[in-house]
Amino acid sequence: MAEVVISEFMDGASVDRIRQKHETLYGPDLVDRPDDLAAALGDARAFIVRNRTKVTQALLDHAPHLQCVGRLGVGLDNIDLPACEARGVTVYPATGANDVAVAEYVMTTALMLLRGSYARSADVAAGKWPRQEMMGREGMDKRLGLVGYGAIARQVATRARPFGFEIAAFDPFLGKDDPAWAGTQSLELGELLQTSDVISLHVPLTDRTRHLVGAEALGSMKSGAVLINTARGGVVDEAALCAALKDGKLGGAALDVFETEPLTAEAGARFSGLSNLILTPHIAGVTDESNIRVGAVTTDKVLAHLAGRSA
Repeated sequence: MAEVVISEFMDGASVDRIRQKHETLYGPDLVDRPDDLAAALGDARAFIVRNRTKVTQALLDHAPHLQCVGRLGVGLDNIDLPACEARGVTVYPATGANDVAVAEYVMTTALMLLRGSYARSADVAAGKWPRQEMMGREGMDKRLGLVGYGAIARQVATRARPFGFEIAAFDPFLGKDDPAWAGTQSLELGELLQTSDVISLHVPLTDRTRHLVGAEALGSMKSGAVLINTARGGVVDEAALCAALKDGKLGGAALDVFETEPLTAEAGARFSGLSNLILTPHIAGVTDESNIRVGAVTTDKVLAHLAGRSA
Protein backbone atom coordinates (compact mmCIF):
# COMPACT_ATOMS: atom_id res chain seq x y z
CA MET A 1 0.00 0.00 0.00
CA ALA A 2 1.12 3.55 -0.74
CA GLU A 3 2.70 5.89 1.79
CA VAL A 4 1.76 8.91 -0.33
CA VAL A 5 -1.56 9.24 -2.16
CA ILE A 6 -2.15 11.95 -4.76
CA SER A 7 -5.80 12.28 -5.78
CA GLU A 8 -5.64 15.05 -8.42
CA PHE A 9 -3.28 16.15 -11.19
CA MET A 10 0.24 17.15 -10.20
CA ASP A 11 3.39 18.15 -12.04
CA GLY A 12 5.14 14.99 -13.27
CA ALA A 13 8.59 15.96 -12.02
CA SER A 14 7.22 16.50 -8.52
CA VAL A 15 5.47 13.12 -8.55
CA ASP A 16 8.74 11.49 -9.60
CA ARG A 17 10.61 13.19 -6.73
CA ILE A 18 8.13 11.78 -4.23
CA ARG A 19 8.29 8.30 -5.81
CA GLN A 20 12.06 8.27 -5.38
CA LYS A 21 11.57 8.48 -1.61
CA HIS A 22 8.22 6.80 -0.90
CA GLU A 23 5.79 4.26 -2.30
CA THR A 24 3.36 6.54 -4.12
CA LEU A 25 -0.09 6.16 -5.63
CA TYR A 26 -0.68 8.87 -8.22
CA GLY A 27 -4.30 8.76 -9.31
CA PRO A 28 -5.42 12.09 -10.79
CA ASP A 29 -8.91 10.60 -11.19
CA LEU A 30 -9.15 9.29 -7.63
CA VAL A 31 -11.15 12.38 -6.71
CA ASP A 32 -13.93 10.96 -8.89
CA ARG A 33 -13.67 7.46 -7.37
CA PRO A 34 -14.47 8.01 -3.68
CA ASP A 35 -14.55 4.34 -2.68
CA ASP A 36 -11.16 3.68 -4.29
CA LEU A 37 -9.77 6.82 -2.69
CA ALA A 38 -10.90 5.81 0.77
CA ALA A 39 -9.39 2.34 0.31
CA ALA A 40 -6.11 3.80 -0.97
CA LEU A 41 -5.57 5.84 2.20
CA GLY A 42 -5.30 2.83 4.51
CA ASP A 43 -1.50 3.03 4.85
CA ALA A 44 -0.97 6.60 3.69
CA ARG A 45 1.23 8.92 5.69
CA ALA A 46 0.77 11.83 3.27
CA PHE A 47 -2.18 12.88 1.12
CA ILE A 48 -1.86 15.44 -1.70
CA VAL A 49 -4.96 17.16 -3.12
CA ARG A 50 -6.11 20.13 -5.16
CA ASN A 51 -9.42 21.88 -4.61
CA ARG A 52 -11.90 19.17 -5.65
CA THR A 53 -10.96 16.51 -3.09
CA LYS A 54 -12.94 16.99 0.12
CA VAL A 55 -10.78 16.06 3.08
CA THR A 56 -13.56 15.34 5.54
CA GLN A 57 -13.71 13.63 8.91
CA ALA A 58 -15.26 10.61 7.17
CA LEU A 59 -12.34 10.38 4.74
CA LEU A 60 -9.79 10.86 7.51
CA ASP A 61 -11.32 7.87 9.29
CA HIS A 62 -10.00 5.74 6.42
CA ALA A 63 -6.45 7.08 6.93
CA PRO A 64 -5.33 6.05 10.45
CA HIS A 65 -1.63 6.65 9.70
CA LEU A 66 -2.00 10.02 7.99
CA GLN A 67 0.50 12.67 9.10
CA CYS A 68 0.07 15.49 6.60
CA VAL A 69 -2.02 16.87 3.75
CA GLY A 70 -0.36 18.78 0.93
CA ARG A 71 -2.68 21.25 -0.80
CA LEU A 72 -1.77 22.04 -4.42
CA GLY A 73 -3.01 25.61 -4.05
CA VAL A 74 -3.89 27.97 -1.23
CA GLY A 75 -7.64 27.73 -0.54
CA LEU A 76 -8.44 25.40 2.35
CA ASP A 77 -12.24 25.34 2.36
CA ASN A 78 -12.20 21.78 0.97
CA ILE A 79 -10.23 20.58 3.99
CA ASP A 80 -11.78 20.04 7.43
CA LEU A 81 -9.07 21.85 9.36
CA PRO A 82 -10.48 21.18 12.88
CA ALA A 83 -10.70 17.47 12.08
CA CYS A 84 -7.11 17.47 10.82
CA GLU A 85 -5.92 19.33 13.90
CA ALA A 86 -7.72 16.90 16.20
CA ARG A 87 -5.98 14.03 14.47
CA GLY A 88 -2.58 15.72 14.51
CA VAL A 89 -2.54 15.97 10.70
CA THR A 90 -0.56 18.97 9.43
CA VAL A 91 -1.95 20.81 6.39
CA TYR A 92 0.48 22.44 3.96
CA PRO A 93 -0.89 24.95 1.41
CA ALA A 94 1.37 25.97 -1.48
CA THR A 95 1.40 29.57 -0.32
CA GLY A 96 2.66 32.03 -2.92
CA ALA A 97 3.26 29.52 -5.69
CA ASN A 98 0.35 30.58 -7.91
CA ASP A 99 0.06 34.28 -6.99
CA VAL A 100 1.44 35.51 -10.32
CA ALA A 101 -0.88 33.29 -12.36
CA VAL A 102 -3.98 34.57 -10.56
CA ALA A 103 -2.84 38.19 -10.75
CA GLU A 104 -2.26 37.94 -14.50
CA TYR A 105 -5.70 36.36 -14.93
CA VAL A 106 -7.33 39.24 -13.04
CA MET A 107 -5.56 41.87 -15.11
CA THR A 108 -6.32 40.11 -18.39
CA THR A 109 -10.02 39.69 -17.69
CA ALA A 110 -10.34 43.23 -16.28
CA LEU A 111 -8.92 44.76 -19.44
CA MET A 112 -10.92 42.43 -21.69
CA LEU A 113 -14.19 43.28 -19.97
CA LEU A 114 -13.52 47.01 -19.94
CA ARG A 115 -12.64 47.00 -23.63
CA GLY A 116 -15.52 44.68 -24.47
CA SER A 117 -14.40 43.90 -28.01
CA TYR A 118 -12.77 40.49 -27.75
CA ALA A 119 -15.96 38.42 -27.90
CA ARG A 120 -17.02 39.79 -31.30
CA SER A 121 -14.64 37.93 -33.64
CA ALA A 122 -17.53 36.14 -35.35
CA ASP A 123 -19.20 39.49 -36.14
CA VAL A 124 -16.01 40.88 -37.63
CA ALA A 125 -15.44 37.73 -39.67
CA ALA A 126 -19.02 37.99 -40.95
CA GLY A 127 -18.30 41.46 -42.30
CA LYS A 128 -20.40 43.40 -39.80
CA TRP A 129 -17.49 45.73 -38.90
CA PRO A 130 -19.13 47.00 -35.65
CA ARG A 131 -16.46 49.55 -34.74
CA GLN A 132 -18.61 52.01 -32.81
CA GLU A 133 -20.24 49.21 -30.78
CA MET A 134 -16.81 47.85 -29.83
CA MET A 135 -15.06 51.02 -28.65
CA GLY A 136 -14.95 50.04 -24.99
CA ARG A 137 -13.08 51.68 -22.12
CA GLU A 138 -9.49 52.07 -20.90
CA GLY A 139 -7.99 51.13 -17.57
CA MET A 140 -6.28 54.50 -17.25
CA ASP A 141 -7.69 56.55 -14.34
CA LYS A 142 -10.16 53.81 -13.38
CA ARG A 143 -10.37 52.59 -9.79
CA LEU A 144 -9.53 48.96 -9.14
CA GLY A 145 -11.14 47.82 -5.88
CA LEU A 146 -9.65 44.77 -4.18
CA VAL A 147 -11.80 42.96 -1.63
CA GLY A 148 -9.12 41.42 0.55
CA TYR A 149 -5.55 42.66 0.31
CA GLY A 150 -3.38 39.61 0.80
CA ALA A 151 -0.48 38.40 -1.32
CA ILE A 152 -2.44 37.76 -4.53
CA ALA A 153 -4.33 41.05 -4.37
CA ARG A 154 -1.03 42.89 -3.90
CA GLN A 155 0.35 41.18 -7.00
CA VAL A 156 -2.73 42.42 -8.88
CA ALA A 157 -2.12 45.95 -7.60
CA THR A 158 1.51 45.83 -8.74
CA ARG A 159 0.42 44.89 -12.26
CA ALA A 160 -2.48 47.34 -12.39
CA ARG A 161 -0.53 50.50 -11.52
CA PRO A 162 1.46 50.66 -14.81
CA PHE A 163 -1.87 50.64 -16.68
CA GLY A 164 -2.90 53.77 -14.78
CA PHE A 165 -5.40 52.20 -12.38
CA GLU A 166 -5.97 53.85 -9.02
CA ILE A 167 -5.81 51.10 -6.38
CA ALA A 168 -8.12 50.81 -3.39
CA ALA A 169 -8.74 47.86 -1.10
CA PHE A 170 -10.87 46.61 1.78
CA ASP A 171 -9.20 44.36 4.34
CA PRO A 172 -10.26 44.60 7.99
CA PHE A 173 -7.52 42.18 9.04
CA LEU A 174 -4.63 44.26 7.73
CA GLY A 175 -3.44 46.91 10.17
CA LYS A 176 -3.74 50.50 8.97
CA ASP A 177 -0.03 51.05 9.57
CA ASP A 178 1.02 48.00 7.56
CA PRO A 179 3.53 49.00 4.86
CA ALA A 180 1.52 47.01 2.31
CA TRP A 181 -0.92 49.94 2.15
CA ALA A 182 1.70 52.20 0.52
CA GLY A 183 0.17 53.45 -2.72
CA THR A 184 -3.19 51.81 -1.99
CA GLN A 185 -6.21 53.55 -0.49
CA SER A 186 -7.90 51.72 2.40
CA LEU A 187 -11.69 51.88 2.16
CA GLU A 188 -14.65 50.31 3.88
CA LEU A 189 -16.41 47.68 1.78
CA GLY A 190 -19.45 49.81 1.00
CA GLU A 191 -17.43 52.73 -0.32
CA LEU A 192 -15.15 50.40 -2.27
CA LEU A 193 -18.11 48.80 -4.06
CA GLN A 194 -19.77 52.16 -4.75
CA THR A 195 -16.70 53.86 -6.23
CA SER A 196 -14.71 51.16 -8.07
CA ASP A 197 -14.80 50.56 -11.80
CA VAL A 198 -13.35 47.06 -11.40
CA ILE A 199 -13.92 44.87 -8.33
CA SER A 200 -11.70 41.83 -7.78
CA LEU A 201 -12.41 39.39 -4.94
CA HIS A 202 -9.59 37.92 -2.83
CA VAL A 203 -11.20 36.48 0.29
CA PRO A 204 -11.62 32.91 1.58
CA LEU A 205 -15.05 31.30 1.76
CA THR A 206 -16.33 31.46 5.35
CA ASP A 207 -19.69 31.93 7.00
CA ARG A 208 -19.00 35.68 6.96
CA THR A 209 -18.05 35.88 3.28
CA ARG A 210 -20.68 33.55 1.80
CA HIS A 211 -22.73 35.65 -0.64
CA LEU A 212 -20.75 38.70 0.44
CA VAL A 213 -21.48 39.98 -3.05
CA GLY A 214 -25.24 39.53 -3.28
CA ALA A 215 -28.12 41.58 -4.65
CA GLU A 216 -27.57 44.47 -2.23
CA ALA A 217 -23.83 44.71 -2.88
CA LEU A 218 -24.30 44.40 -6.63
CA GLY A 219 -27.00 47.07 -6.55
CA SER A 220 -24.60 49.46 -4.82
CA MET A 221 -21.87 49.11 -7.45
CA LYS A 222 -21.20 51.75 -10.09
CA SER A 223 -23.18 51.42 -13.28
CA GLY A 224 -21.01 49.59 -15.80
CA ALA A 225 -18.60 48.23 -13.18
CA VAL A 226 -16.79 44.95 -13.77
CA LEU A 227 -16.65 42.10 -11.22
CA ILE A 228 -13.94 39.40 -11.15
CA ASN A 229 -14.04 36.40 -8.83
CA THR A 230 -10.99 34.16 -8.56
CA ALA A 231 -11.53 33.54 -4.84
CA ARG A 232 -14.33 31.06 -4.10
CA GLY A 233 -17.67 30.60 -5.82
CA GLY A 234 -19.82 30.98 -2.73
CA VAL A 235 -18.57 34.53 -2.18
CA VAL A 236 -20.84 35.67 -5.04
CA ASP A 237 -24.58 35.08 -5.26
CA GLU A 238 -24.65 33.80 -8.84
CA ALA A 239 -28.38 34.33 -9.35
CA ALA A 240 -28.09 37.96 -8.25
CA LEU A 241 -25.04 38.44 -10.47
CA CYS A 242 -26.85 37.10 -13.53
CA ALA A 243 -29.75 39.46 -12.83
CA ALA A 244 -27.36 42.42 -12.58
CA LEU A 245 -25.72 41.47 -15.86
CA LYS A 246 -29.02 40.94 -17.66
CA ASP A 247 -30.49 44.28 -16.62
CA GLY A 248 -27.33 46.14 -17.63
CA LYS A 249 -26.34 47.23 -14.12
CA LEU A 250 -22.86 45.74 -14.54
CA GLY A 251 -20.52 46.11 -17.48
CA GLY A 252 -19.34 42.54 -17.20
CA ALA A 253 -17.99 39.80 -14.97
CA ALA A 254 -15.40 37.04 -14.96
CA LEU A 255 -15.95 33.93 -12.84
CA ASP A 256 -13.24 31.34 -12.37
CA VAL A 257 -14.97 29.77 -9.36
CA PHE A 258 -18.56 28.65 -8.85
CA GLU A 259 -21.03 27.70 -6.17
CA THR A 260 -21.19 24.24 -7.78
CA GLU A 261 -17.85 22.75 -8.83
CA PRO A 262 -17.28 21.23 -11.27
CA LEU A 263 -19.94 23.40 -12.89
CA THR A 264 -22.67 21.16 -14.26
CA ALA A 265 -24.75 21.93 -17.34
CA GLU A 266 -27.76 22.38 -15.06
CA ALA A 267 -25.98 24.82 -12.74
CA GLY A 268 -24.40 26.60 -15.69
CA ALA A 269 -27.70 27.18 -17.47
CA ARG A 270 -28.25 30.38 -15.49
CA PHE A 271 -25.34 31.96 -17.38
CA SER A 272 -26.80 31.25 -20.82
CA GLY A 273 -27.05 34.23 -23.15
CA LEU A 274 -24.78 36.55 -21.16
CA SER A 275 -22.31 37.95 -23.67
CA ASN A 276 -20.53 40.17 -21.12
CA LEU A 277 -19.43 37.22 -19.00
CA ILE A 278 -16.18 35.22 -18.98
CA LEU A 279 -16.35 31.73 -17.43
CA THR A 280 -13.29 29.56 -16.77
CA PRO A 281 -13.02 26.23 -14.88
CA HIS A 282 -11.16 27.21 -11.67
CA ILE A 283 -8.00 27.65 -13.69
CA ALA A 284 -6.84 31.19 -12.82
CA GLY A 285 -4.02 29.91 -10.64
CA VAL A 286 -2.97 27.08 -12.96
CA THR A 287 -0.45 27.78 -15.70
CA ASP A 288 2.42 25.66 -16.99
CA GLU A 289 4.76 27.65 -14.78
CA SER A 290 2.62 27.83 -11.65
CA ASN A 291 1.82 24.12 -11.85
CA ILE A 292 5.53 23.41 -11.59
CA ARG A 293 5.98 25.86 -8.71
CA VAL A 294 2.96 24.54 -6.80
CA GLY A 295 4.14 20.96 -7.24
CA ALA A 296 7.67 21.80 -6.12
CA VAL A 297 6.54 23.70 -3.01
CA THR A 298 4.12 20.95 -1.99
CA THR A 299 6.69 18.24 -2.62
CA ASP A 300 9.30 20.03 -0.52
CA LYS A 301 6.90 20.37 2.40
CA VAL A 302 5.58 16.81 2.27
CA LEU A 303 9.03 15.22 1.91
CA ALA A 304 10.41 17.35 4.74
CA HIS A 305 7.51 16.36 6.99
CA LEU A 306 7.88 12.64 6.25
CA ALA A 307 11.62 12.90 6.89
CA GLY A 308 10.94 14.47 10.28
CA ARG A 309 12.30 17.87 9.28
CA SER A 310 10.61 21.23 9.69
CA ALA A 311 8.63 22.14 6.56
